[in-house]
Amino acid sequence: MSDVRNDARRRLLKWGLGFSLLMQGRGVNATGTLGAADWPEWNDFVTSLLRPDGRIVDLATADQRTTSEAQGYGMFFALVNNDVALFAKMWNWVDANLLSGGSGGLPAWLWAQDADGVMRVLDANSASDADMWIAYSLLEAGRLWHRMDYSEAGRRLLQSVAEQEMAAVPGLGPMVMPGLQGFSGPGWWRFNPSYMPLQLLRRFGLEFPADASWARMPAQALKLIQSSAPMGFVPDWIRWDGQAMIVDPDKGALGSWDAIRTYLWAGMLAATDPLRTPLLAALHGPSDLIDKGRDLPEKMDTRHGIGFGMESSGYAGALLPYLLACGSRSGLMAQQGMIPPASQYRAMGLPYYQRAMILFGTGFIQHRFRFDEEGRMVPAWCPGSRA
Repeated sequence: MSDVRNDARRRLLKWGLGFSLLMQGRGVNATGTLGAADWPEWNDFVTSLLRPDGRIVDLATADQRTTSEAQGYGMFFALVNNDVALFAKMWNWVDANLLSGGSGGLPAWLWAQDADGVMRVLDANSASDADMWIAYSLLEAGRLWHRMDYSEAGRRLLQSVAEQEMAAVPGLGPMVMPGLQGFSGPGWWRFNPSYMPLQLLRRFGLEFPADASWARMPAQALKLIQSSAPMGFVPDWIRWDGQAMIVDPDKGALGSWDAIRTYLWAGMLAATDPLRTPLLAALHGPSDLIDKGRDLPEKMDTRHGIGFGMESSGYAGALLPYLLACGSRSGLMAQQGMIPPASQYRAMGLPYYQRAMILFGTGFIQHRFRFDEEGRMVPAWCPGSRA
């Protein structure tokens, strides 16, 4: 075994021992679930990136930008951590700034500093993945915290997604487009596979049972992903020509920072979901690679299975649930060994996006949350929660 693998094993064993001790004592309530203060990665995220008004800032960008995606992820993590006050701050900021600056009842995707130094909406177009994560977090906060106002806000936003971003695509059926503008033309439609977490789509089907579009969408998302990954690696972007998935002539066959989320969402899908097995089978590329003792390159040519660039800590975090679902114990150990302690994030200058991927991945394998077969989020602080 290589030095890298040995180091990964040592770090995973150390992490596992620490987590075992945590579960046996500090921060664990009578039901054996984690307390809200026991998530160092989230605590660092809040301390480093969250502003007092509820805005999450990507410090790695010159314009100090905030995206609707960051706000949606932040709201989800606050819900996982049972932090009512932080959730409210982040949602109120979205409502006051991104929704007011967007169009069609959808949040603007980009808030940043303009050339005059003024912080404002710089792009009013929407990002449907962020819209769905915000809507999902609102719906689940309404359910878990018994907040009708959040439930109603989530339904309004989801209705706007259905009315403004959903399109009837020939050969596929109703699909949520990546945004309000710029993703289709005569005879073509552009998709981002990472914008389609099946657990979120299942949850939306519960919310609108009379709308068959949401009920059909998980199977259609699976079909899209299967068609996008002939070598087991999914691209960031793919184009549908009405009959088949083809390489997007503008984006190419590259799988990188967007695509990594597709593996993450697949790994977190409920074990009882009937689409989980075919989904993981379609996404076998990273698992095959890692089981051979290699890392997942930063960029993959998904049509030829050729990669280049170094794997990041964020990639490693995103891959943890996926490798767990694939049964790759050695791969899980190796990837865990690539994730630094949260106490080092600031000194490393770890960007927002990588922190978010680590939060999803480590939070899931530490049993801080899971998704049930109908897409509901089950947090550790409320393990028996259902409809």
